Amino acid sequence: MMNQSAEMNPEQPLGDDDVQAINRLGDVYNRLCRELGRVIVGQHATIEQLAICLFARRHALLMGVPGLAKTLLVSKLAETMSLDFSRIQFTPDLMPMDITGTDILQETSTGHRELQFVKGPIFANVVLADEINRAPPKTQAAMLEAMQEHRVTVLGKHFPLDEPFLVLATQNPVEQEGTYPLPEAQLDRFMSLVELDYPSEAEEIQIAKTTTGDELPRLNPLLTAEEIIGYQHLVRRVPVPDHIYTYVARLVRKTRPDGDTAPAWLKPLVSWGAGPRAVQNLIIGAKSRAALEGSYMVRLEDVHYVAAPILTHRIITTFAAQSERVTAKEIVERLVAES
Repeated sequence: MMNQSAEMNPEQPLGDDDVQAINRLGDVYNRLCRELGRVIVGQHATIEQLAICLFARRHALLMGVPGLAKTLLVSKLAETMSLDFSRIQFTPDLMPMDITGTDILQETSTGHRELQFVKGPIFANVVLADEINRAPPKTQAAMLEAMQEHRVTVLGKHFPLDEPFLVLATQNPVEQEGTYPLPEAQLDRFMSLVELDYPSEAEEIQIAKTTTGDELPRLNPLLTAEEIIGYQHLVRRVPVPDHIYTYVARLVRKTRPDGDTAPAWLKPLVSWGAGPRAVQNLIIGAKSRAALEGSYMVRLEDVHYVAAPILTHRIITTFAAQSERVTAKEIVERLVAES
């Protein structure tokens, strides 16, 4: 049993069992990348960001134009991990009960009628919320409650969601007419903004060869739900040196234009910076990345790797920045380079 002093200090070195578990996780992650590579061409950085979110027990927002295999990637990720997958196509007329489920009056074997809860598509391990910005705010709120609380509320009753639970939401950056963009406070609920770009010419040729055949290969399951939950707890135990905590806190505070630590060049470009949840997500994201890379302690390079996906959607640029075509991602990259 761990003594009291060890319980008070969460930054204990990993034990032998945890070290072996991290080695196994690194091996599983490499096999996962190879297995997904049988169907998904390229997108190596995207796969890593999704794996970081999964093992950090956080959700992600995918941004990319149509046709970049977002649905295929998410469904195949669930397939390699023996997880239930559900896809919800968000539309302007989608109601909260369409995703959470609702009570339906049904007749029992004894002839009596009673209300029975019928689960909606949110009851899955991996949920793809396709074009979440097309749903009205009330439906978005129901989705975000499920993401935060890992449960849904219907007619005052709470229904827990099965673990692990991962929501990957997409936004279409091309067509914005008739959409309900997520407010900044709701965007903050997503750990990472994962941007997908067009493939290279060689990758595009390979995509055509892979996807125009008879059928796609079925992928082999590599993990069970119980093993994923175990690895999620393992990620939480990865130690973080004190100087990394200090670095992360100072980096986030530099994004706030009203603060004393913000550089002079940033103040006319940013109207709102990242909040405390960004500090938490940078730490847990760096822990997850370190574990996937086989490291037994968080390193500065792990923080640098997750900084842009975690901070970009939490920085609100000014009109001056938009007129000069300075993006939030470029601001984050400059802050990291100067830190």
